[in-house]
Amino acid sequence: MPTRRERIEAMLLDDPKDVFLRYSLAMELAKENEHDRSLERLRELMSDDPPYVPAFFRSGQQLAELGRIEDARAALRDGIEQARRQGDLHAAGEMSELLATLGQA
Repeated sequence: MPTRRERIEAMLLDDPKDVFLRYSLAMELAKENEHDRSLERLRELMSDDPPYVPAFFRSGQQLAELGRIEDARAALRDGIEQARRQGDLHAAGEMSELLATLGQA
């Protein structure tokens, strides 16, 4: 029986641009402690046009969990800006809250 990750990868073969599947793969990679690969997938989503706002939040969380606080702050700041541009004030607020917990640089 294929794993969740294998099922997502198979679906991505049919629809490689599917944002939700790409995000789901990044989450599965993180669960498997493949953080570099997960963060790379999130960076790709953050570079899309338009950028995928949840990728900034999850990237910030994951970087903070890894102790990469300055990188986490940068991802969150970029995400807040992007969320505001896209009119997603809820996401901007969530990222602002997380950023506040990381303290000032």
